[in-house]
Order: sequence, then structure tokens, then C-alpha cells
Amino acid sequence: MSAKKFKIVAEGSGLERQSVPGETILFKLTGDETGGALDYMIVTIAPGGGPPLHVHHNQNEVFHFIKGRFKVQAGDETTICESGAVVYVPAGTPHAFVNISNEPGEFIAVFTPGGMDKFFEEFGPMMNGESGPPEQAEVAALLEKHGMSLLGPPLSPD
Repeated sequence: MSAKKFKIVAEGSGLERQSVPGETILFKLTGDETGGALDYMIVTIAPGGGPPLHVHHNQNEVFHFIKGRFKVQAGDETTICESGAVVYVPAGTPHAFVNISNEPGEFIAVFTPGGMDKFFEEFGPMMNGESGPPEQAEVAALLEKHGMSLLGPPLSPD
């Protein structure tokens, strides 16, 4: 896949998407903008926040931790990542992470190929609806729709 054209994204600009409460996502580049090649996003995550154990069947993922301290599980390995650490998670690898800092953490995530903005376009409103969080089966179905599977609970900060 080739990018349609070059793009420069200014500080503070990008596509904002909701996630769970306490987490903000700013897509600096989406798959639509890169000819499907990648997504580049900046994520701010509350203390104790992080996704449940899941797998991307078709996307590789890179995390570059900018601020905070994170416990990361990829496959059978669990490690602590400080600011500056980079983690590569190949497609098909179960993974999860949790912010173990006492303050909001921040990281850059890159997905190849792109398209995660489409997932968060649906996921954010689902998680922040007036009727409260959805049933786990509803979340699992949305993940499956976007090439992912829910495998287990979130990591414990302990």
C-alpha cells in the first residue's frame, strides 16, 4: 500500500476519538490518510487504566511510552516499561498493559496496517453511553468486527 500524499500535522491537531473514561486518543495519522499503511496516535491514560488482554489478528502494534510507568504483557512475558521504552507486538500476539503510575501516562501507538480509528469511532460512544458500560459480549463482538479478539481481563497494577 502506498500513501496518497504527504501530510504534516501541527501540534494539537489530529482526529480525536473517545475510548474509555479517563483515556484520550489523538490520531495524528489514520489509515485513510496513509493509504492504509498505518495509524499514528497519541494516547493519554489514567492511573490504573489499560485494555483487557486482547489480540489483533491482522495488525502489528508499536508502543513508545512517553510519560509514566506501564506494566506490559505480550505473549507469556510481562515487564515494566518506563518512559522511553518501545514495545513491538506482532499481529497474533495476545497483549495488555496498565498504567502503574500515580498520574496520567502517555504513549504513542502505531498500528500497521492502519484502520484503528474506525474501531474507536464505534468503541468510544459505546463505552461512554448514557446507559453505562456495555455488556462484555457486545464489546467482544465489536472487537471481532475489527479483526481483534477479547481474551481476558485487564492486567492488575500489582
